[in-house]
Amino acid sequence: MRHLLILLFALTFSHAKIYYAKVEPYDILPISSNVTGLVLQADESKLGKTLSSAAYIVIDSELDKKELGSVERKLTILKDMIATNEQILKNLESSLEKKRENYKRVEALKIKSTIEKDREFYDLIASENSYLATQKEIENLHVQLSDLSLRQAQLQRTLKDKELVNEGYVLYELYVKPGQVVTMSAPLAKVADVSKAKLTLFLDEADAMEASKKVIYIDGKKSAYRLTRVVTIADSKNISKYMAQIIIDAPKLFSKLVQIELKDE
Repeated sequence: MRHLLILLFALTFSHAKIYYAKVEPYDILPISSNVTGLVLQADESKLGKTLSSAAYIVIDSELDKKELGSVERKLTILKDMIATNEQILKNLESSLEKKRENYKRVEALKIKSTIEKDREFYDLIASENSYLATQKEIENLHVQLSDLSLRQAQLQRTLKDKELVNEGYVLYELYVKPGQVVTMSAPLAKVADVSKAKLTLFLDEADAMEASKKVIYIDGKKSAYRLTRVVTIADSKNISKYMAQIIIDAPKLFSKLVQIELKDE
């Protein structure tokens, strides 16, 4: 009886499906250019190393910096002009109220001639027009301020895009060299997130159906990992197989091939 149980136990584990997967970085990001310009720096010494807060690719931004300085000076002037015009508008409003009151009094006086009353009326209309013109000027200045603020944001974004920093990522590939002119969407580099690793495997139907119940063995050793995701639509290349992934701790070396077994609990 004991021998029979041992045999059954061995047969159960012998039916565990064996898969192979490459230990890959958790994510690899392709970096493309959002700008056009001359590459001033492309630091090949950082290939394979973890990137810091320093830029590893620098694209010429001299004209952008000059334009940004000019835009910021114009913004300061515009804001001062708006503040001045708003004060003028307040003064005109106070003056206008007085003139309206004065005109009402003059209009009611029978001793005032029509010419005098008309003079007061035209003076009132002139003040009202001056008030409306100042109000319109303030509105136009706000439109200019909005346009310049947008241009400021665009230039700030451009400057950021011309100094590439992917702190914490590993520089995986570098596609440009100093002296090269790049355009929008040109590939610049690839960076890798190596904070974790992933194993991608293609399961048969039975394992895909029972994925949540399986214990994962890696290179013959039982692990605490579980299948992180299972795509329930068959893979377009590996016909009748279902892609699955296991997220694991980052190893010292990536890209090695490991053996994976899925066993019943």
